[in-house]
Amino acid sequence: NYMCPKTLNIWWNFGSCLGLLLVSQLITGILLSIHYNPNTEEAMGSVYYIMRDVQGGWFVRNCHVSGANFMFICVYLHIGRGLYYGSYLMKSVWLSGMAILILLMAIAFLGYVLPWGSMSYWGAVVITSMLSIVPVVGERLKVWVWGVYLVTNVTLKRFFVL
Repeated sequence: NYMCPKTLNIWWNFGSCLGLLLVSQLITGILLSIHYNPNTEEAMGSVYYIMRDVQGGWFVRNCHVSGANFMFICVYLHIGRGLYYGSYLMKSVWLSGMAILILLMAIAFLGYVLPWGSMSYWGAVVITSMLSIVPVVGERLKVWVWGVYLVTNVTLKRFFVL
C-alpha cells in the first residue's frame, strides 16, 4: 500500500510526459543535427538526405516532428489542468510556467525555420519582421536578429546555433 492523495488522477501526469518528450526531442534533435547543413543552398537537400539516405533518418525525423506536436498537446493540457485546479494562484510557479511556454514557442519557431522551404523562409521573414514594431530600437533589433538587412544564410546559421 502506497500513500497518495485522493485527488491524484491522470491529469497530473502531463508534467512527467513533458519531461520524457523533452528528452526525446533533445536526442532526436542531436541525431538530426549530425547530418543537417545550415546553408540556404543545402538545408532542404540535407533534410532530403536525412530522409532518404541516412539509415533510419526518416524514423528519427518523423519522431522529432511528431514529438514536437505531442509536446505542445501536453503543454496545453498541462496549462488547462493548471487553470482548472487553480494552480495560477501560485504566482511564481505560474509565471515560470508561462516563461517556459514562451521559450518553447521560440524554440519551435527556430525548428520550423531550419528545413528552409518556402513556408519556412516566409515564416522567418514575417515573424522576425514583427520585431520592427518595438518602439525606438525595433528596426535595429530586427537587423541584429537577421545579421544583415534581409533574411539570408547568416540568419539561418544563427537560428541553427540557437
